[in-house]
Amino acid sequence: MEQYDVIIIGGGPAGYTAALYTARAGLTTLVLEKMFPGGQMTETTQIDNYPGMPEGIDGITLGMQMQAGAARFGAVTRNEEVVSVELNGTEKTVKTTEKEYRAKVVIVATGASHRPLGVDKEKELTGKGVAYCAACDGMFYKGKTVAVVGGGNSAVADALLLSRIAKKVYLIHRRDTFRATKIYQQPLEQAENIEILRNNVVRQLLFGDKLTGAELENVKTGEKTLLELDGLFISVGRSPATDLFAGQLELDEAGYIVADESTRTNIPGVFAVGDVRTKAVRQIITAAGDGAAAAWYAEEYLMKTGVDKE
Repeated sequence: MEQYDVIIIGGGPAGYTAALYTARAGLTTLVLEKMFPGGQMTETTQIDNYPGMPEGIDGITLGMQMQAGAARFGAVTRNEEVVSVELNGTEKTVKTTEKEYRAKVVIVATGASHRPLGVDKEKELTGKGVAYCAACDGMFYKGKTVAVVGGGNSAVADALLLSRIAKKVYLIHRRDTFRATKIYQQPLEQAENIEILRNNVVRQLLFGDKLTGAELENVKTGEKTLLELDGLFISVGRSPATDLFAGQLELDEAGYIVADESTRTNIPGVFAVGDVRTKAVRQIITAAGDGAAAAWYAEEYLMKTGVDKE
């Protein structure tokens, strides 16, 4: 069984930032990533809001660069899927499809995924007119016509953000009323270029080489409407990857790991970073910030528990 000071589960921006900091601090560090470095970033063809990238960068390249930066200081990456964890006690055990590892610190960076709308060709059109993050991709639709699907705070916030960028914004919701809090209601009503389409669902995506529109259906009348669109932003919730940790780590009602800005969880020596933890803003830069914080507190924890970094 291989032993490390720190095991990081997940190789996105939070995970690899933590790996960079812990490895640079002289801690033996293992990153377990079941797919590719970068996490959700790999689905993004152009990232323009990460500092130090004046021309932007694609998600796959940034993920590989983050991995290389951590590897420079000795962080080891294994492309293995974690199947179980035992986090209580001073020695944590992480079992993958290949073998079993132990560490005194575990940093959880498993992320969260956007819930899909579930319409045909949605996956194929992602990045070609279908998007899930207005803050990330909104500027690609400057002066264009877009729609947002959803009825919660995130959907309304996305519509308001896009109203400052796009020429026209449709807000599509399957019910009469929005779940969004009242604070959003007044600015939503005052936005002249937002048109609200209540009691409507997206039945079909229209496309050529990229998205060209959507077919809607009114759930009360059955009436169908065709919208010409340049972009469709889906905001119907997120699913945190926390099934592995249920029963050990404290989760909130939505399934996110409960951890504050220190990234500490309810178990000493276990930290949660990036999109998997409770937080207000989920961006690449905030995930990286979490990784740096977790490394700092992990090193502090190891010093207090007497680990010999040499």
